[in-house]
Amino acid sequence: MSESERRGKDDNWNFGVNLLDNMFYTLAISLVSQETIMPLLVSQLTDSPVAVGLIPAIFSVSFLLPQLFVANHAERMRRKLPFVLLGSGLLQRLPYPLIGLALLLFAVSAPGLALALFFLGIAIAAFGGGIVTPAWFTMIGKVIPLRRRGIFFGMADFGGLLLGVGGAYFVGRILDAVAFPGNFSLAFLLAGAVMALSWFWLSLTREPASEDIKPTIPLRHYLRRLPLVLRGHVNYRRFLIGYAALRLSMMAAGFFIIFGDKQYALTGADIGLLNAIFIGSQAVLRLLFGWLGDRWGHKRNLVISAAAMALAAAFALTSTSLLGLAPAFILLAGAIASDGVSHFNIVLEFASPAEQPTYIGLTNTLIAPVSFAGPVLAGWMVGAMGMETLFGVSLTVGLIGGALLLLWVREPRLIPHPPAPSP
Repeated sequence: MSESERRGKDDNWNFGVNLLDNMFYTLAISLVSQETIMPLLVSQLTDSPVAVGLIPAIFSVSFLLPQLFVANHAERMRRKLPFVLLGSGLLQRLPYPLIGLALLLFAVSAPGLALALFFLGIAIAAFGGGIVTPAWFTMIGKVIPLRRRGIFFGMADFGGLLLGVGGAYFVGRILDAVAFPGNFSLAFLLAGAVMALSWFWLSLTREPASEDIKPTIPLRHYLRRLPLVLRGHVNYRRFLIGYAALRLSMMAAGFFIIFGDKQYALTGADIGLLNAIFIGSQAVLRLLFGWLGDRWGHKRNLVISAAAMALAAAFALTSTSLLGLAPAFILLAGAIASDGVSHFNIVLEFASPAEQPTYIGLTNTLIAPVSFAGPVLAGWMVGAMGMETLFGVSLTVGLIGGALLLLWVREPRLIPHPPAPSP
Protein backbone atom coordinates (compact mmCIF):
# COMPACT_ATOMS: atom_id res chain seq x y z
CA MET A 1 0.00 0.00 0.00
CA SER A 2 1.39 3.37 -1.00
CA GLU A 3 1.77 6.23 1.46
CA SER A 4 -1.09 8.17 -0.17
CA GLU A 5 -3.38 5.12 -0.02
CA ARG A 6 -2.53 4.54 3.64
CA ARG A 7 -3.15 8.21 4.45
CA GLY A 8 -6.47 8.12 2.62
CA LYS A 9 -7.51 5.01 4.57
CA ASP A 10 -6.51 6.64 7.87
CA ASP A 11 -8.39 9.82 6.89
CA ASN A 12 -11.58 7.82 6.35
CA TRP A 13 -11.07 5.89 9.60
CA ASN A 14 -10.49 9.07 11.57
CA PHE A 15 -13.49 10.71 9.95
CA GLY A 16 -15.65 7.76 11.06
CA VAL A 17 -14.49 7.30 14.65
CA ASN A 18 -14.44 11.03 15.40
CA LEU A 19 -17.87 11.34 13.81
CA LEU A 20 -19.14 8.73 16.30
CA ASP A 21 -17.36 10.47 19.19
CA ASN A 22 -18.97 13.80 18.35
CA MET A 23 -22.39 12.23 17.69
CA PHE A 24 -22.53 10.49 21.06
CA TYR A 25 -21.16 13.52 22.90
CA THR A 26 -23.75 15.75 21.23
CA LEU A 27 -26.50 13.28 22.18
CA ALA A 28 -25.29 13.28 25.79
CA ILE A 29 -25.27 17.08 26.02
CA SER A 30 -28.76 17.27 24.50
CA LEU A 31 -30.12 15.08 27.32
CA VAL A 32 -29.16 17.79 29.84
CA SER A 33 -29.39 20.79 27.49
CA GLN A 34 -27.91 24.03 28.78
CA GLU A 35 -30.74 25.94 27.07
CA THR A 36 -33.67 23.86 28.38
CA ILE A 37 -33.05 21.15 31.01
CA MET A 38 -30.40 22.92 33.14
CA PRO A 39 -32.37 26.19 33.50
CA LEU A 40 -35.43 24.22 34.61
CA LEU A 41 -33.36 22.29 37.13
CA VAL A 42 -31.90 25.48 38.61
CA SER A 43 -35.36 27.07 38.76
CA GLN A 44 -36.45 24.06 40.87
CA LEU A 45 -33.57 24.61 43.29
CA THR A 46 -33.81 28.43 43.60
CA ASP A 47 -36.05 31.34 42.60
CA SER A 48 -33.11 33.55 41.57
CA PRO A 49 -32.98 34.49 37.85
CA VAL A 50 -29.31 35.36 38.34
CA ALA A 51 -28.69 31.69 39.18
CA VAL A 52 -30.15 30.73 35.80
CA GLY A 53 -27.80 33.21 34.14
CA LEU A 54 -24.89 31.65 36.02
CA ILE A 55 -25.25 28.38 34.09
CA PRO A 56 -23.76 29.62 30.80
CA ALA A 57 -21.59 32.15 32.65
CA ILE A 58 -19.82 29.56 34.79
CA PHE A 59 -19.62 27.13 31.91
CA SER A 60 -18.17 29.71 29.55
CA VAL A 61 -15.53 31.15 31.84
CA SER A 62 -14.44 27.68 32.99
CA PHE A 63 -14.23 26.48 29.39
CA LEU A 64 -12.62 29.52 27.81
CA LEU A 65 -10.10 30.93 30.29
CA PRO A 66 -7.76 27.91 30.67
CA GLN A 67 -7.21 27.50 26.95
CA LEU A 68 -4.55 30.14 26.49
CA PHE A 69 -2.40 28.62 29.24
CA VAL A 70 -2.46 25.12 27.72
CA ALA A 71 -2.10 26.25 24.10
CA ASN A 72 1.66 26.74 24.60
CA HIS A 73 1.91 23.11 25.75
CA ALA A 74 -0.37 21.87 22.96
CA GLU A 75 1.78 23.46 20.27
CA ARG A 76 4.74 21.38 21.41
CA MET A 77 3.09 17.93 21.53
CA ARG A 78 3.81 15.72 18.54
CA ARG A 79 0.68 13.68 19.37
CA LYS A 80 -2.29 15.33 21.04
CA LEU A 81 -4.49 12.26 21.59
CA PRO A 82 -3.06 10.93 24.91
CA PHE A 83 -3.47 14.35 26.55
CA VAL A 84 -6.98 14.72 25.11
CA LEU A 85 -8.10 11.27 26.33
CA LEU A 86 -6.89 11.90 29.88
CA GLY A 87 -8.38 15.37 30.27
CA SER A 88 -11.65 14.68 28.51
CA GLY A 89 -12.24 11.42 30.37
CA LEU A 90 -11.54 12.47 33.95
CA LEU A 91 -12.55 16.12 33.85
CA GLN A 92 -14.92 16.77 30.94
CA ARG A 93 -17.19 13.71 31.10
CA LEU A 94 -17.09 12.26 34.64
CA PRO A 95 -18.79 15.25 36.40
CA TYR A 96 -22.13 14.64 34.65
CA PRO A 97 -23.03 11.34 36.36
CA LEU A 98 -21.64 12.78 39.61
CA ILE A 99 -24.10 15.69 39.29
CA GLY A 100 -26.86 13.11 38.90
CA LEU A 101 -25.82 11.43 42.15
CA ALA A 102 -25.57 14.79 43.97
CA LEU A 103 -29.12 15.71 42.91
CA LEU A 104 -30.45 12.38 44.10
CA LEU A 105 -28.80 12.81 47.50
CA PHE A 106 -29.28 16.52 48.25
CA ALA A 107 -31.84 18.23 45.97
CA VAL A 108 -34.71 17.80 48.45
CA SER A 109 -32.93 17.82 51.82
CA ALA A 110 -30.35 20.50 51.00
CA PRO A 111 -31.22 22.32 47.74
CA GLY A 112 -28.56 24.98 48.31
CA LEU A 113 -25.88 22.30 48.55
CA ALA A 114 -27.28 20.54 45.48
CA LEU A 115 -27.16 23.81 43.55
CA ALA A 116 -23.56 24.44 44.63
CA LEU A 117 -22.54 20.91 43.60
CA PHE A 118 -24.31 21.33 40.27
CA PHE A 119 -22.38 24.53 39.54
CA LEU A 120 -19.14 22.89 40.69
CA GLY A 121 -19.81 19.93 38.41
CA ILE A 122 -20.46 21.97 35.28
CA ALA A 123 -17.45 24.17 36.10
CA ILE A 124 -15.16 21.12 36.27
CA ALA A 125 -16.65 19.63 33.11
CA ALA A 126 -16.20 22.91 31.25
CA PHE A 127 -12.66 23.31 32.61
CA GLY A 128 -11.82 19.82 31.36
CA GLY A 129 -13.22 20.69 27.95
CA GLY A 130 -11.26 23.94 27.98
CA ILE A 131 -7.86 22.45 28.72
CA VAL A 132 -8.19 19.80 25.99
CA THR A 133 -9.77 21.98 23.30
CA PRO A 134 -6.62 23.53 21.77
CA ALA A 135 -5.01 20.09 21.52
CA TRP A 136 -8.22 18.35 20.41
CA PHE A 137 -9.12 20.86 17.75
CA THR A 138 -5.57 20.93 16.41
CA MET A 139 -5.69 17.12 16.26
CA ILE A 140 -8.97 17.32 14.33
CA GLY A 141 -7.36 19.82 11.97
CA LYS A 142 -4.58 17.28 11.43
CA VAL A 143 -6.70 14.14 10.86
CA ILE A 144 -9.65 15.75 9.00
CA PRO A 145 -8.75 17.49 5.69
CA LEU A 146 -9.62 21.21 5.38
CA ARG A 147 -12.37 20.77 2.81
CA ARG A 148 -14.09 18.08 4.90
CA ARG A 149 -14.08 19.82 8.29
CA GLY A 150 -17.30 21.74 7.84
CA ILE A 151 -19.25 18.69 6.66
CA PHE A 152 -17.57 16.63 9.40
CA PHE A 153 -18.92 18.87 12.15
CA GLY A 154 -22.22 19.24 10.36
CA MET A 155 -22.68 15.47 10.05
CA ALA A 156 -21.51 14.84 13.61
CA ASP A 157 -23.91 17.38 15.06
CA PHE A 158 -26.72 16.28 12.72
CA GLY A 159 -26.38 12.66 13.80
CA GLY A 160 -26.02 13.46 17.49
CA LEU A 161 -28.87 15.95 17.53
CA LEU A 162 -31.11 13.65 15.49
CA LEU A 163 -30.58 11.07 18.19
CA GLY A 164 -31.16 13.91 20.65
CA VAL A 165 -34.69 14.48 19.31
CA GLY A 166 -35.58 11.01 20.59
CA GLY A 167 -33.62 11.71 23.73
CA ALA A 168 -35.52 14.96 24.29
CA TYR A 169 -38.84 13.16 24.01
CA PHE A 170 -37.56 10.50 26.42
CA VAL A 171 -36.34 13.13 28.91
CA GLY A 172 -39.72 14.89 28.66
CA ARG A 173 -41.42 11.63 29.62
CA ILE A 174 -38.98 11.19 32.50
CA LEU A 175 -39.73 14.71 33.78
CA ASP A 176 -43.43 13.86 33.93
CA ALA A 177 -43.18 10.23 35.09
CA VAL A 178 -40.43 10.40 37.71
CA ALA A 179 -40.69 12.59 40.80
CA PHE A 180 -38.19 15.37 41.43
CA PRO A 181 -35.22 15.05 41.86
CA GLY A 182 -35.07 11.54 40.40
CA ASN A 183 -36.14 12.83 36.98
CA PHE A 184 -33.23 15.26 36.62
CA SER A 185 -30.83 12.84 38.30
CA LEU A 186 -31.68 10.12 35.78
CA ALA A 187 -31.12 12.53 32.88
CA PHE A 188 -27.58 13.34 34.10
CA LEU A 189 -26.76 9.67 34.73
CA LEU A 190 -27.88 8.76 31.20
CA ALA A 191 -25.80 11.63 29.80
CA GLY A 192 -22.75 10.25 31.62
CA ALA A 193 -23.25 6.78 30.16
CA VAL A 194 -23.52 8.15 26.61
CA MET A 195 -20.39 10.28 27.17
CA ALA A 196 -18.47 7.12 28.07
CA LEU A 197 -19.38 5.70 24.64
CA SER A 198 -18.18 8.89 22.94
CA TRP A 199 -14.82 8.64 24.76
CA PHE A 200 -14.39 5.06 23.49
CA TRP A 201 -14.74 6.17 19.87
CA LEU A 202 -12.36 9.08 20.44
CA SER A 203 -9.73 6.65 21.75
CA LEU A 204 -9.65 4.86 18.36
CA THR A 205 -8.28 7.91 16.49
CA ARG A 206 -5.18 7.22 14.40
CA GLU A 207 -3.17 10.38 14.91
CA PRO A 208 0.14 10.78 13.07
CA ALA A 209 2.99 12.53 14.84
CA SER A 210 3.23 16.24 13.99
CA GLU A 211 6.26 17.36 12.04
CA ASP A 212 5.53 21.09 12.37
CA ILE A 213 5.94 21.80 16.07
CA LYS A 214 7.61 24.67 17.90
CA PRO A 215 10.58 24.52 20.26
CA THR A 216 9.75 24.75 23.94
CA ILE A 217 9.75 28.27 25.35
CA PRO A 218 8.99 29.48 28.91
CA LEU A 219 5.38 30.42 29.55
CA ARG A 220 6.26 34.06 30.29
CA HIS A 221 7.94 34.38 26.88
CA TYR A 222 4.98 32.72 25.22
CA LEU A 223 2.51 35.10 26.88
CA ARG A 224 4.69 38.07 25.90
CA ARG A 225 4.20 37.15 22.22
CA LEU A 226 0.41 37.31 22.36
CA PRO A 227 0.02 41.11 22.05
CA LEU A 228 2.21 40.86 18.94
CA VAL A 229 -0.26 38.37 17.46
CA LEU A 230 -3.07 40.87 17.93
CA ARG A 231 -1.11 43.86 16.69
CA GLY A 232 0.07 42.04 13.61
CA HIS A 233 -3.30 40.69 12.47
CA VAL A 234 -5.87 43.45 11.84
CA ASN A 235 -8.49 41.14 10.35
CA TYR A 236 -8.30 38.81 13.36
CA ARG A 237 -8.75 41.77 15.74
CA ARG A 238 -11.84 42.86 13.85
CA PHE A 239 -13.20 39.33 14.01
CA LEU A 240 -12.76 39.26 17.79
CA ILE A 241 -14.77 42.47 18.20
CA GLY A 242 -17.62 41.31 15.95
CA TYR A 243 -17.67 37.84 17.47
CA ALA A 244 -17.74 39.28 21.01
CA ALA A 245 -20.94 41.14 20.08
CA LEU A 246 -22.42 37.92 18.69
CA ARG A 247 -21.62 36.04 21.89
CA LEU A 248 -23.06 38.84 24.00
CA SER A 249 -26.34 38.62 22.08
CA MET A 250 -26.58 34.98 23.16
CA MET A 251 -26.91 35.97 26.82
CA ALA A 252 -30.68 35.43 26.56
CA ALA A 253 -30.42 31.81 25.36
CA GLY A 254 -31.07 30.17 28.74
CA PHE A 255 -34.14 32.32 29.41
CA PHE A 256 -36.27 31.22 26.45
CA ILE A 257 -37.50 28.10 28.26
CA ILE A 258 -38.01 30.06 31.52
CA PHE A 259 -40.02 32.64 29.60
CA GLY A 260 -42.16 29.88 28.08
CA ASP A 261 -42.70 28.23 31.45
CA LYS A 262 -43.80 31.48 33.10
CA GLN A 263 -46.04 32.50 30.20
CA TYR A 264 -47.67 29.15 29.42
CA ALA A 265 -47.13 26.90 32.51
CA LEU A 266 -45.30 24.20 30.55
CA THR A 267 -45.87 20.53 31.32
CA GLY A 268 -43.12 17.92 30.97
CA ALA A 269 -44.59 17.01 27.58
CA ASP A 270 -44.48 20.67 26.50
CA ILE A 271 -40.86 20.92 27.59
CA GLY A 272 -40.05 17.72 25.72
CA LEU A 273 -41.75 19.11 22.60
CA LEU A 274 -39.87 22.42 22.69
CA ASN A 275 -36.61 20.62 23.44
CA ALA A 276 -37.25 18.25 20.50
CA ILE A 277 -37.98 21.23 18.20
CA PHE A 278 -34.83 22.96 19.43
CA ILE A 279 -32.61 19.88 19.05
CA GLY A 280 -34.18 18.71 15.77
CA SER A 281 -33.72 22.14 14.24
CA GLN A 282 -30.08 22.14 15.31
CA ALA A 283 -29.61 18.71 13.74
CA VAL A 284 -30.79 19.83 10.31
CA LEU A 285 -29.17 23.27 10.47
CA ARG A 286 -25.75 22.08 11.63
CA LEU A 287 -25.58 19.76 8.64
CA LEU A 288 -26.58 22.63 6.37
CA PHE A 289 -24.12 25.09 7.92
CA GLY A 290 -21.33 22.51 7.77
CA TRP A 291 -21.88 22.15 4.04
CA LEU A 292 -22.13 25.91 3.56
CA GLY A 293 -19.02 26.59 5.65
CA ASP A 294 -16.91 24.33 3.44
CA ARG A 295 -18.13 26.07 0.31
CA TRP A 296 -18.62 29.74 1.13
CA GLY A 297 -16.54 30.21 4.27
CA HIS A 298 -17.42 30.31 7.94
CA LYS A 299 -17.69 34.09 8.26
CA ARG A 300 -21.08 34.12 6.56
CA ASN A 301 -22.31 31.39 8.88
CA LEU A 302 -21.48 33.60 11.86
CA VAL A 303 -23.33 36.52 10.27
CA ILE A 304 -26.37 34.23 10.00
CA SER A 305 -25.88 33.21 13.64
CA ALA A 306 -26.12 36.84 14.76
CA ALA A 307 -29.19 37.49 12.61
CA ALA A 308 -30.90 34.33 13.86
CA MET A 309 -30.28 35.31 17.49
CA ALA A 310 -31.83 38.72 16.88
CA LEU A 311 -34.87 37.17 15.19
CA ALA A 312 -35.26 34.58 17.95
CA ALA A 313 -35.51 37.40 20.50
CA ALA A 314 -38.04 39.19 18.29
CA PHE A 315 -40.25 36.10 17.99
CA ALA A 316 -40.10 35.51 21.75
CA LEU A 317 -41.22 39.08 22.36
CA THR A 318 -44.20 38.75 20.00
CA SER A 319 -45.33 35.17 20.85
CA THR A 320 -48.85 34.73 22.17
CA SER A 321 -49.00 30.95 22.63
CA LEU A 322 -46.85 27.85 23.06
CA LEU A 323 -47.10 27.23 19.31
CA GLY A 324 -46.05 30.82 18.66
CA LEU A 325 -42.94 30.26 20.77
CA ALA A 326 -41.76 27.42 18.51
CA PRO A 327 -40.23 29.75 15.84
CA ALA A 328 -38.15 31.41 18.55
CA PHE A 329 -36.67 28.02 19.49
CA ILE A 330 -36.03 27.19 15.82
CA LEU A 331 -34.17 30.46 15.34
CA LEU A 332 -32.29 30.02 18.62
CA ALA A 333 -31.25 26.60 17.34
CA GLY A 334 -30.09 28.24 14.11
CA ALA A 335 -27.97 30.78 15.98
CA ILE A 336 -26.33 28.09 18.10
CA ALA A 337 -25.93 25.67 15.17
CA SER A 338 -24.13 28.11 12.88
CA ASP A 339 -21.94 29.33 15.73
CA GLY A 340 -21.15 25.76 16.80
CA VAL A 341 -20.09 24.72 13.30
CA SER A 342 -18.06 27.81 12.44
CA HIS A 343 -16.55 29.60 15.43
CA PHE A 344 -13.64 27.17 15.83
CA ASN A 345 -13.29 26.47 12.12
CA ILE A 346 -12.89 30.13 11.24
CA VAL A 347 -10.20 30.57 13.90
CA LEU A 348 -8.15 27.77 12.29
CA GLU A 349 -8.22 29.74 9.04
CA PHE A 350 -6.66 32.84 10.60
CA ALA A 351 -3.44 30.95 11.46
CA SER A 352 -0.80 28.60 10.10
CA PRO A 353 -1.00 25.00 11.45
CA ALA A 354 1.78 25.60 13.97
CA GLU A 355 0.01 28.71 15.32
CA GLN A 356 -3.49 27.23 15.52
CA PRO A 357 -3.47 26.22 19.22
CA THR A 358 -2.42 29.76 20.14
CA TYR A 359 -5.19 31.33 18.07
CA ILE A 360 -7.80 28.95 19.53
CA GLY A 361 -6.64 29.62 23.09
CA LEU A 362 -6.28 33.36 22.54
CA THR A 363 -9.72 33.66 20.96
CA ASN A 364 -11.49 31.79 23.71
CA THR A 365 -9.62 33.49 26.54
CA LEU A 366 -10.40 36.97 25.16
CA ILE A 367 -14.06 36.05 24.61
CA ALA A 368 -14.37 34.57 28.12
CA PRO A 369 -15.20 37.84 29.94
CA VAL A 370 -18.07 38.52 27.52
CA SER A 371 -19.32 34.95 27.75
CA PHE A 372 -19.29 35.18 31.56
CA ALA A 373 -20.65 38.68 32.02
CA GLY A 374 -23.42 38.39 29.42
CA PRO A 375 -25.55 35.70 31.14
CA VAL A 376 -25.00 37.27 34.58
CA LEU A 377 -26.13 40.61 33.16
CA ALA A 378 -29.10 38.80 31.62
CA GLY A 379 -30.12 37.38 35.00
CA TRP A 380 -29.88 40.81 36.61
CA MET A 381 -31.84 42.36 33.74
CA VAL A 382 -34.65 39.83 34.12
CA GLY A 383 -34.90 40.50 37.87
CA ALA A 384 -34.71 44.28 37.55
CA MET A 385 -36.44 45.05 34.24
CA GLY A 386 -38.15 41.88 32.99
CA MET A 387 -37.54 39.43 30.18
CA GLU A 388 -38.87 41.79 27.53
CA THR A 389 -35.93 44.14 28.17
CA LEU A 390 -33.49 41.24 27.98
CA PHE A 391 -34.84 40.06 24.63
CA GLY A 392 -34.80 43.63 23.29
CA VAL A 393 -31.12 44.06 24.23
CA SER A 394 -30.26 40.65 22.74
CA LEU A 395 -31.96 41.63 19.49
CA THR A 396 -30.04 44.91 19.24
CA VAL A 397 -26.62 43.47 20.06
CA GLY A 398 -27.17 40.57 17.64
CA LEU A 399 -27.80 43.00 14.79
CA ILE A 400 -24.65 44.97 15.69
CA GLY A 401 -22.52 41.82 15.80
CA GLY A 402 -23.85 40.57 12.48
CA ALA A 403 -23.16 43.92 10.80
CA LEU A 404 -19.59 44.06 12.12
CA LEU A 405 -18.82 40.53 10.90
CA LEU A 406 -20.42 41.11 7.51
CA LEU A 407 -18.99 44.54 6.68
CA TRP A 408 -15.75 44.78 8.65
CA VAL A 409 -14.16 41.29 8.62
CA ARG A 410 -12.60 39.79 5.49
CA GLU A 411 -13.05 36.06 4.78
CA PRO A 412 -9.79 34.66 6.27
CA ARG A 413 -9.39 31.75 3.85
CA LEU A 414 -9.05 34.23 0.99
CA ILE A 415 -6.08 36.19 2.41
CA PRO A 416 -2.58 35.00 3.46
CA HIS A 417 -1.62 34.43 7.10
CA PRO A 418 0.58 37.14 8.61
CA PRO A 419 4.07 36.00 9.70
CA ALA A 420 4.25 34.54 13.22
CA PRO A 421 5.83 36.85 15.81
CA SER A 422 9.27 35.90 17.06
CA PRO A 423 9.47 34.11 20.43
